[in-house]
Amino acid sequence: MNEMLESVIRTTVAFFMLMAVVNIMGKTTSAQLSYYNFALSITLGSIAANVGFDIKIDFIPMIASFISLSIIAYTFAVLSKKSRYLRKWISGKPTVVIENGKILEKNMNKLNYTLDMLSQSLREKDIFNIGEVEYAVLENNGKLSVLKKALYRNPTKEDLGMFDFSKSIIPLEIIMDRQLVEKNLTSQYSKEWILNQLKNRNLKMEEVNYAVVGTNGQLYIDCYKDYISSPVDVE
Repeated sequence: MNEMLESVIRTTVAFFMLMAVVNIMGKTTSAQLSYYNFALSITLGSIAANVGFDIKIDFIPMIASFISLSIIAYTFAVLSKKSRYLRKWISGKPTVVIENGKILEKNMNKLNYTLDMLSQSLREKDIFNIGEVEYAVLENNGKLSVLKKALYRNPTKEDLGMFDFSKSIIPLEIIMDRQLVEKNLTSQYSKEWILNQLKNRNLKMEEVNYAVVGTNGQLYIDCYKDYISSPVDVE
């Protein structure tokens, strides 16, 4: 086989293998790049690159290596959902770097997290005065979460006396996947009430994907048939 053609074929196979792994692992692979995900991405990428470009390496053993690593990664992903201890071992845990306005140097030293890094992360959150910070936590994905001191937080509607508690309720999911969520029914939002609401909209229970009473007391209904010919984003 011509070397150029072989390289094209191997590169194409490597690309689709990577896409398959990303889709199987889910969006968290790219959304939360922890140490584990970073190492996994680098390793899989390196194997895929060798599969595609280094035609001197046997194709089948490299494919076997890629599939084996993918299976191991998927197994860890499944097990970590069931074990909090395993999740911590794989992804680590958040570390507090500022507590009660005080910088925790020991925690920062353990992470090799410098004051320059801390200052940059704060500036990215529009905080130029470290004295405004009450707590700062370095998350597993390397991003800094910050809680400002009360004096420097943006006022809420409640702070300004603009919030009416009587108009806010906990959202109640009434229908999910064509099924009535009976545990969420109340005297106000009863089975008869939801059936009347569906009747007024000329809908049947089988047509409803999701129905919820929002915080404003309004009923939101999503049907399986949305009659949208050109969706904005298609998975």
